[in-house]
Amino acid sequence: MTAQRRLAAILACDVVGYSRLTERDERGTLERLKIYRKDLLEPLVSEHQGRIVKLTGDGMLCEFASVVNAVTSAMAIQQALADHEAETPEEERIRFRVGVNLGDVVCEEDGDLYGDGVNIAARLESIADPGTVVVSGTAYDHLQGKLDCGFTPLGLLRLKNIERPVRAYRVETDASASVAALPPLPEKPSIAVLPFTNMSGDPDQEYFADGLVEDIITGLSRVNSFFVIARNSSFTYKGRAVDLRQVGRELGVRYVLEGSIRKAGSRVRISGQLVDAISGHHVWADRFEGDVSDIFDLQDKVTESVVGAVEPSIRLEEIKQARMKPTDYISAYDLYLRALPRFYSMT
Repeated sequence: MTAQRRLAAILACDVVGYSRLTERDERGTLERLKIYRKDLLEPLVSEHQGRIVKLTGDGMLCEFASVVNAVTSAMAIQQALADHEAETPEEERIRFRVGVNLGDVVCEEDGDLYGDGVNIAARLESIADPGTVVVSGTAYDHLQGKLDCGFTPLGLLRLKNIERPVRAYRVETDASASVAALPPLPEKPSIAVLPFTNMSGDPDQEYFADGLVEDIITGLSRVNSFFVIARNSSFTYKGRAVDLRQVGRELGVRYVLEGSIRKAGSRVRISGQLVDAISGHHVWADRFEGDVSDIFDLQDKVTESVVGAVEPSIRLEEIKQARMKPTDYISAYDLYLRALPRFYSMT
C-alpha cells in the first residue's frame, strides 16, 4: 500500500508553558496530563468521530472527516479542561491551545499524516492564545451557520515555513462575543507605537523618551497608507508589562512597535522592534545611535524602517511626508518635548 492523499480536518493541540510546568512539578504535571488524555481528550475525539494520529510529549494531532466535528471536539476539550482546572492555582494550570485546518494531507501506510494540511494546523495552534481555538480560512468557510459560536477574524497571517499567507479566525464560544467584542482590523496596515522605555537611568529624561515616541507616531501618521493609533490610546500602556498580542486585540491593530531610548550626555541610542500582534512574530528590529543634534535623522530612520518592514510598496512621496521636521533648532525641540507632559496633563 502506497501513501494516499485525501481532504481532512486536522486538529493540533499542545500544552501552554509545558516546560515551565514540568520544571515546577514534573511528576504531578505528567500524571495530570496522562489522566486528561485518558478521561477527556481520547473520549471527546472519539465522540466526534475523530482519530488520534499521534501523541507528542505535550500534545496531539487528530484527524476528522468533518471540520464541524473537529471544531466541536476542540471546543469541548477546551471547556472540559477549563472546568477540571478551575480550582488549580493559576501558575499550575494546564491549558491547551488548539489549531484546526481543513486541507489536503498525505496518509502513510502506518496512518501518520503529512503535508500542508497538517503543517498549517500546527502553525495555527502555535499562535493561539491559552484556552482558545484558531481555525484556518478554509475551515471557517465550511463552519458558518453550523455551530453555536462566533468567529473573530485575525487577518492574513504569515506563518513560519508556510509560503503563502493564511487567513485565520479565533473561535468565540459565546456567539455574542464575536467580532463586535473587539475592534476589527482596518483594511490599511495598522500600527500602535507603545511608549519607549527610558534606559537613561535618569527619570528626568522621561520627557525625552515620550516626546520622541510622539514624533514617531506623527511621522507614521503622515503615511497615508497606514492606520496609526493615537498617542492617548497607546500611552495607556505606559509603565505596564504587556502582552503585545493582547495590545493588538484591544487596540484593533496588526502591528505593535516598542523600544527603548538611552540618552547619555549628547549621545542618543534608540532601539526598536516591530511585532506582528496576531502571530507574535518579530517583523523588524534594529538599533540607531548618534549625537542629540542628529535626533531628527534618527527618528526618520526608525519611521522609514517601520514603513519599509510593513509595506515596502509605499510610495516615496509618502516617506518624504513622514520626514517633515518640526524645527531645525535642537534647543527649541528640547523645550518642546519638556512642555508636552504639561500640555497633556491639561487635556
